[in-house]
Amino acid sequence: MSEDKKKDRIVLVTGASGYVGGRLVPALEEKGERVRCLARKPGYLAGRFSPDTRIVAGDVLDPDSLEIALEGVDTAYYMVHSMGSGDNFEEQDRIGSRNFARVARQHGVRRIIYLGGLFGDGELSSHLASRREVGDILASEGPLTLEFRASIIIGSGSLSFELLRSLVDRLPLMVTPSWVRTLTQPIAIEDVIAYLICGLDLELQDSAVFEIAGPDQVTYGELMNEYARQIGVRRLMIPVPVLSPNLSSLWLGLVTPLYARVGRKLVDGLRNETIVRDKAALKHFPVHPLGVRQAVAQALKREDMEVARTRWSDAVSSSGNRPSWGGGRFGSRLIDCQRTVVNVDPARAFAPIRCIGGDQGWYFATWIWYLRGLVDLLLGGVGMRRGRRHPTDLRPGDPLDFWRVEAYEENRLLSLRAEMRLPGQAWLQFEVEPAEKGSRITQTAVFRPLGLGGLIYWYGLYPTHWIIFRQMFKEIARRATY
Repeated sequence: MSEDKKKDRIVLVTGASGYVGGRLVPALEEKGERVRCLARKPGYLAGRFSPDTRIVAGDVLDPDSLEIALEGVDTAYYMVHSMGSGDNFEEQDRIGSRNFARVARQHGVRRIIYLGGLFGDGELSSHLASRREVGDILASEGPLTLEFRASIIIGSGSLSFELLRSLVDRLPLMVTPSWVRTLTQPIAIEDVIAYLICGLDLELQDSAVFEIAGPDQVTYGELMNEYARQIGVRRLMIPVPVLSPNLSSLWLGLVTPLYARVGRKLVDGLRNETIVRDKAALKHFPVHPLGVRQAVAQALKREDMEVARTRWSDAVSSSGNRPSWGGGRFGSRLIDCQRTVVNVDPARAFAPIRCIGGDQGWYFATWIWYLRGLVDLLLGGVGMRRGRRHPTDLRPGDPLDFWRVEAYEENRLLSLRAEMRLPGQAWLQFEVEPAEKGSRITQTAVFRPLGLGGLIYWYGLYPTHWIIFRQMFKEIARRATY
């Protein structure tokens, strides 16, 4: 491709709210590319990227919504995965990739670049099998496709690193199942991004697959030992012959930021040996991948600097797809609202709201919130282990315990949408506005019940919610004034 055409090309990134996609977009911007992002909820990407980057609403499950997004696109990165969705994630991945491939071909997209999973011989887990199928669909039904296959990605905020860090930090003694001894070949997130960027200009005559990884082949147990060594702790691991994916996922959900559904799919995939067998990537790309020791050190450095710009849980798909709750006989919203005026300016009034959740807690009976998170985890929900990305900074799309930030305006508004298992849909909203003698704080809990079960849930727990929400609101007001 000529230099003039490179300057004019449009690069589309799907999955920009996810871990890899959220790192890829700034790298493309820095390279001078004209970037366009496809997002189901464009508001979640507001302010994250350069003002020159265009955010387009669309969903790969809705082919009509892809028409505008793919118009005039030269290269499209397909970074959509449904591991956090329900039991039908394979079918969703299948439909989404087929829609995207066909519309991309119709619009003359030059190539698709896809990040898939590295896998070995033998029967694949449902997650890895789906990743492979997506790559096959893109290549067979879409334009020329360049697929990169990677194993464990090591980087601040990645799913694998969150798991690794949490296990080692919290468990001085670990009973380790057989999957901890499976051989893998990790790669640093910086190297993944480098490969994805290089894929823009690689000369190809046909679709191609490249296996990418760092130079070291290690087990997950050896990865944990390396992390423990670098943070200066000792951990004792006692191996056991087997531990089923279901039991492993529940265990992971109790001690790590993972929740049961993602944990089960992750563990199921770890039974497969994931090492590079074809080293062609090293010949075709000017990338010199970091070893495990350097990758862990880099991830730790970024964690210490609190610059984990993206995390696996930031992706909207990490919470799974939620049903549509609108309308119906019991479709009306039930509301609990409280207001008060505090004698401080809006910035001070908003300060405790900005910090809510995560390590700070919920200002009243936080243990009850954690108990609710445990129940949610047992039901296959997200639980409370996701915490928050930053102790004081929030942005639309951020996970916050078992909530998701739906809207955020500094010193004025925080709107949270519930992602725990519920017979309905719930929001918790805080608003601050100037008043005659200071600032008015408004806290609103909204619940839209689904059927009779939703009404029973609301009214059955109403006395408990009444106490918790009022005491929490009083504590927010008190903290705003001291």
